[in-house]
Amino acid sequence: MTFTPTPQQIRDADRRGRETASPERQLQAATQQAEGYRNFLASLTGLLTAVFVLKGQEDLSKLADTPRWWVIGLLITGFLALVVASWLGVIAAHGRPGEEILLEAGRLLRYEKERARTIWLLVECARWLALAGVLCVAAAVIVTWVTPGT
Repeated sequence: MTFTPTPQQIRDADRRGRETASPERQLQAATQQAEGYRNFLASLTGLLTAVFVLKGQEDLSKLADTPRWWVIGLLITGFLALVVASWLGVIAAHGRPGEEILLEAGRLLRYEKERARTIWLLVECARWLALAGVLCVAAAVIVTWVTPGT
């Protein structure tokens, strides 16, 4: 059975499409996505901290010099990437403090379009930094598991 839309359904879908494509709706969608990523990054950072504290070696000084410095470097890099990703998520979701929004119609439309693009870019950067952070912390944990102590 094939679906054949009625003229009213087509008009309604066309109206919804125009509404969704409006700068205001695009900005709302981008902000909601940024808030979701911000929450995800916060919980991910906490989870990774708990995993490393609970599952890694208790004393890194027992590792040989080279693996110990790799673990330290990976942890620093991973947590810095996660902190920056979280910061980008907050900026994407809430903007910069004191940011002025001009209320003239043309400027408001330009702001909404530009802000939505900025949010998408910040969220994309945050996603990649979060992935890099997770991989660095996971690699640090794996090095502590597979490297024998001295």
